[in-house]
Order: sequence, then C-alpha cells, then structure tokens
Amino acid sequence: MIVKFRLVCTLAVLSLLSSACLVEETALPASTEASIPTATSQPAPAQPWYSVYFSDPNDPAASSHRGGPDEYLVAAVQEARASVDVAVFELVLWNLRDALIDAHARGVVVRIVTESDNIDEPEIKEIRQAGIEVLGDRREGLMHNKFLVIDRQEVWTGSVNYNIGSFYRNDNNLIRIRSSRLAEDYTTEFEEMFLNDEFGPGSPANTPNPTLTIDGSRLEVYFSPDDGVLDRLLDLVSEAQESIYFLAYSFTSDALAEAITARGQQDVTVKGVFEKDQYESNTGTEFDNLLAAGFDIRLDGNPRQMHHKVIIIDEAVVVTGSYNFSANAEKRNDENLLILYNPEIASLYLEEFWRVFELSK
Repeated sequence: MIVKFRLVCTLAVLSLLSSACLVEETALPASTEASIPTATSQPAPAQPWYSVYFSDPNDPAASSHRGGPDEYLVAAVQEARASVDVAVFELVLWNLRDALIDAHARGVVVRIVTESDNIDEPEIKEIRQAGIEVLGDRREGLMHNKFLVIDRQEVWTGSVNYNIGSFYRNDNNLIRIRSSRLAEDYTTEFEEMFLNDEFGPGSPANTPNPTLTIDGSRLEVYFSPDDGVLDRLLDLVSEAQESIYFLAYSFTSDALAEAITARGQQDVTVKGVFEKDQYESNTGTEFDNLLAAGFDIRLDGNPRQMHHKVIIIDEAVVVTGSYNFSANAEKRNDENLLILYNPEIASLYLEEFWRVFELSK
C-alpha cells in the first residue's frame, strides 16, 4: 500500500511519497572495494525508496535562505557512514561545504568532481584545504552533472546546482532514491571521471544497470554524451498517448521539438514552459516553433531562473536530471538523466508543472 502525504516546510514545499522499501544487495565493483569502506552497522528502519523536493521561490520566507530542500541533502550527508561522491557543476553552498568537511573529518571518504570553471570558488578552496580531493574536468565541454551518492546506497539528483540561488530563487527539483543498484550506476559514472579522467565524448557507455526495478517501478538510467539520450527521448515522446508536459531551461533540439509536434498533431495534449531569459538569449530555441504549431507554450514568470529539465508523459512517466534539451547536452557535456515510470512520482512533478505553468505567460 502506498501512503501519500505532504509536508509544507517553512521555506519550500517538500513532496513525499512513501511505500515499502525495497532492500537490494549488490556487490561493490572489484576495482574500488579496497579504497572505499562499506557502511556497517545495525540495519536501519525501513524507509520510502524515494523522496521528491521542489524549491519554492515564491514562498515569502525564501529570502532567509533557510528551510529549503538543501537542508534535507545536507542532513543526508551528515548521516553518511562510509562514502560521499559528488559530481556537480557548481558547489558554493556553505552548509553542504561544512557537512562534507565534517564527514571527511570523521573518516567518511569524500570525493568531488566539478566543472573546472568553478573550481576556484571559495567553498571549493576550503574543501580542498580540509584534505578532500576535488577534480575538475579541464576541457571545453561542461561537467554539468548534478548528483551525489551516499554510502553506495542512495542517489540524489535533479536539476539543482549546489548554490543558494538554485535552492531559494530558481525553480528546481531534487529527488532522493535509495537503491544500491542505482548507486552502482552513478558510482561507475563518477569513477570514470574521478579515477579514469574520462569526460565528455571520451567516456565509455558502461552503466551496470541501465534499466532496473525498485518496488515495482521501472527506472531507466542514462549518462551523456555516451548513452544516446536524445534517441531514447525521441522514442519516449513518440510513445505518448495522452499528454506531454515539459519544463525546459534550455530547449534547442529540433529533433525533440519535431517529435513532440508529431504527437501533438495526433491529439496528444502538449503544454510547456520555457525559461524566459534563455529564450531571449539562445539561438535556435524551439519556443516559436512549438507555439506556431498551436500548442499552449509559455515563458516562465520567475524573475530569476526556471531551471527545470523535466518531461512528464501521460501523467505516469517522468524525465529529470541535468540534461538540457540541447546539442551541447547530447554531444559535449557530462550529464545525467533518469526516466521514472511511477504515477505517484509523476503526480508530484505534475503539481510542480502546474505551479510554474500558472505563473507563466
């Protein structure tokens, strides 16, 4: 039985769905078992296998920069017992900096990969001074991933960068998934970068569990540019039977827009929101093409950024992650993307879609 409840936090809406926790046991990759200790203690109480969080820039209390989804992420890091791996475009969040340094001090193995353009930020410097190794990508394409793996048992990902603006001023989503098999996928991708120095097009397509099931829900796991994300998105959109809703920070993919248009012309409902600043500054945005096709397409109303990269298919399937709908995401940048087949999760993202949609014009 699935129990649904909503907690309205002081500064951000926390949407949570609870279900029976699936216990998974997966052997660690042989190449790294010796370097990263495994967490050993009494079994923890059963927990829901996922939690979904959204920033809420319109909350009057958001200006205090307290009580947002970042606090749940930080609390999870504070509970880490063996390892924390972070791959994120930007890390300038003071409370996460402190949690990572504290984890390192108590013997947790902390490893970080970030975009080289952001490696000189003060928070990163302090993390390195504490003895934590941080690797930049050192190339023209972006290390644009947004994920964190704790104890090889859970993954945090979504659209959010690790800075105050992302959690309190911009529209973003964050999802926590407890699964050792999913953690194995993300750890493999992390170690391609951190251990093997393989970034961008040079990264191999070797995800251990590209498709997995957690408590009856199917997940598909993709990393770009190695996994051909666009082809899968085209197939997924082409399978839509009733509706396609999307929130897009950057959307310049002709092929994806054409696939959406084709389904919309077959009586599939299409609605979407583009980030206004990106529309005004990007070359090749698909906003005008989709609007001209007769769909209800809007520009966001957030004076900061609408930073989501989300597609909701038939109110049952959710696409989320760091992957913008662009050529750079497909061919150059290091990106991560999840496809989740779960109507309850989809209902949470759909609620966020309507919130953003109603504020758009």
